[in-house]
Amino acid sequence: MADNEDKGVDFPDLSEEGSLPEKAEAEAEPSAAEDQQHSAADLEAVFDVPVNVSAILGKAHIEVSDLLKLGRGAVVELDRKVGEAIDIYVNDRLVARGEVVIVEDRLGVTMTEIIKSGISG
Repeated sequence: MADNEDKGVDFPDLSEEGSLPEKAEAEAEPSAAEDQQHSAADLEAVFDVPVNVSAILGKAHIEVSDLLKLGRGAVVELDRKVGEAIDIYVNDRLVARGEVVIVEDRLGVTMTEIIKSGISG
């Protein structure tokens, strides 16, 4: 290909210790405030999209024959201990952990930890 001078494009000199000139670094890394402004504006389009939220208290593996024997008042032991954090899923993706709370006469969940890694279950 032709030399970059023929095209009229100024490329930064990467042969020196600094990988990018100061001007390019400033353009490449927007400030945290700019990130938040762009993020909020970008998300506005999806504010009305419904999602499924699930709070998983625990899990149990049971055979069908034992399942059929269960009746009213039966207790199924879960794999969690009392007071242990529960998993909160949004669209089948683990997003947080939390605690069960009572709000008036209903159960609710308080988020205590946000999961950023995107682990799914």
